[in-house]
Amino acid sequence: MPFLNAAGHRLEYEWIDATEPGKPVLVFLHEGLGSIRQWRDFPLRVVKSTGCPALVYARYGYGQSDVLEAPHTTRFMHREALEALPQVLAALGIEAPILVGHSDGASIALIHAGAGHAVRGLALEAPHVFVEEHGLAGIREAKQAFESSDLAHKLGKHHRDAAKTFYGWNDVWLSEAFRAWNIEDSLPGIRCPVLAIQGEDDQYGTMAQVEAIARQVNGPCQVIKLADCGHSPHREQPQATLEAVARFVNRIVEE
Repeated sequence: MPFLNAAGHRLEYEWIDATEPGKPVLVFLHEGLGSIRQWRDFPLRVVKSTGCPALVYARYGYGQSDVLEAPHTTRFMHREALEALPQVLAALGIEAPILVGHSDGASIALIHAGAGHAVRGLALEAPHVFVEEHGLAGIREAKQAFESSDLAHKLGKHHRDAAKTFYGWNDVWLSEAFRAWNIEDSLPGIRCPVLAIQGEDDQYGTMAQVEAIARQVNGPCQVIKLADCGHSPHREQPQATLEAVARFVNRIVEE
């Protein structure tokens, strides 16, 4: 994988060429424990279904990017959205992308677009806009699993330092200060089309998250609720998710 520098860190990325010229770039923003490889073949399938090129990268502390040196603050997603992501896009000459975000990556996409950065559209899986006790319970269960099951070994296949990656995410979400985290103030600034996909069995969030997005953004917003689906629609309901994202992207491209 090649690397780029953004916000003072060396970040791993992958570029997938377009199958049709002149289309906007899809930028994939992974979940709170994600990486390039954990997207599996989903980015490639979206590229093949839309003709758009794609950038997939690992944020600081994830994948083969620089290992996290210090604990995250409660504004770590704002830092990613307002400092790191603009520098990533500038480094690769990407203008007005379509952001495809999952979980924390979806929240980063919302903050970025809500701050007025040029974005053609937001395709979001399991986005967070505020903290719910339901989600915190899921994060506590993840901590227990990391410390008592093979989860640490599984994450070690994808991250340079699985413990730092895991606790960097887990500790800040479970901190007392993070209970007040809320990005609803970013939503009125979003005027591009939004697709919000939520699994009905998501252990980290309820439908209140996507309903808040649909209610408060100032652009067109489509909400898709998937039955028999948890926190990772592109892994648990891959065909339905692919079709929804591809329709959304193709509609934007055709406008």
